[in-house]
Amino acid sequence: MADAAGRLTKLAEEVLGTPLPVRIRAWDRSESGPPGAPVLVIRHRRALRRLLFKPGELGLARGWVAGDLDIEGDLYEALDLLAGLLWERAATTKAPRAAALRALARPELRAAARELLALAGAPVPPTPPAEEVRRRRGPLHTLRRDKEAISHHYDVGNDFYALVLGPSMVYSCAYWESPTASLEDAQRDKLDLICRKLALKEGQRLLDVGCGWGSMVLHAAREYGVRAVGITLSEEQATFARKRIAEAGLADRIEIRVQDYREIKDEPFDAISSIGMAEHVGRARYAEYASALYALLRPGGRLLNHQIARRPVADEETYRVDDFIDRYVFPDGELAPVGRTVAQLEEAGFEVRDVEGIREHYALTLRQWVANLEKHWDEAARLTSPGRARVWRLYMAASALSFERNRIGVNQVLAVRTPDSGTSGVGLRERRWG
Repeated sequence: MADAAGRLTKLAEEVLGTPLPVRIRAWDRSESGPPGAPVLVIRHRRALRRLLFKPGELGLARGWVAGDLDIEGDLYEALDLLAGLLWERAATTKAPRAAALRALARPELRAAARELLALAGAPVPPTPPAEEVRRRRGPLHTLRRDKEAISHHYDVGNDFYALVLGPSMVYSCAYWESPTASLEDAQRDKLDLICRKLALKEGQRLLDVGCGWGSMVLHAAREYGVRAVGITLSEEQATFARKRIAEAGLADRIEIRVQDYREIKDEPFDAISSIGMAEHVGRARYAEYASALYALLRPGGRLLNHQIARRPVADEETYRVDDFIDRYVFPDGELAPVGRTVAQLEEAGFEVRDVEGIREHYALTLRQWVANLEKHWDEAARLTSPGRARVWRLYMAASALSFERNRIGVNQVLAVRTPDSGTSGVGLRERRWG
């Protein structure tokens, strides 16, 4: 079919009402669009059928994961151009973001709809990529469903995560002294900052909720002399963490459990760290989460809650997780505005003493992870699947831009279970954190 790229460019501009900011190369090798711009490569007309049957983010995501769509040139620039177009439409219309294709139902665009159908070929819905989560059992955020969701994201393979994360094996926002610092130094500095905010001392008992591959408990036990319990719902993470701890000679001071925070019965703890875990809790369960952590702390104990936040919306009941994130990255994950997080911690009984926003730090972290993935691309695809590697590349690059553009943020909230005496144990100028 001659000049598919030119026809698609014309269609896109007619539907969007603005010039297309990227170049298109179609399956017939035709090209159209601004010279020098990043190229959206449509390798197969099947990508159009995906969009027709699932307009918006999910159709685009399926095309990307399956390899029907690709980007040539600067991935960040391409995503920024496309996201800027979609976000601008969201700000100026009442239509959902990424819903431009639904406009084809308008009477004045019926000719464009027929053109797109002709370009798409056989009107048969393509099978979703194997990497997509489809059937989910039971109500949201039960113990079983949460374990299945965590397994989807984290049981991808420890070797794969080692390629992306580097030797630190820390899967959360690093803390950068400068943009030129190494990822390992920035992750070590983040762990140490948390230890100092928690005012850890030798002999204290630390609980790390969502301990990942054990980096936080290792640092706290080695550098601050605490006894630590790390909990995770991922069997692969637990196995890896136990091996690291044994090799470090700290098995007598650190215990790793495959356990949900709702199942812990051996309180109290002197301090709790929750780093990049609360995003999995869900708004329906967040009050329960906050109350559970409050009950696990001794009076005077500290909680450091490190959590991604989204911008608030005018009607919070309309908030929905992006289809791509829900189906391919974090099943059942939910983000909340930082103000709501602080309020729910306070409602549980905590005294919130400090909130530090570090979203620029996460953008730097994600760009490093993307660079690691791209450097080891062939091995990463072999360890998981080409589709899974493509999921992670898109998710991390798009997330980096979201942090840079203030669409999402990340915050460290320090809270205390202040006793009835009112003595919080927080120094008058402790924000220096040692």
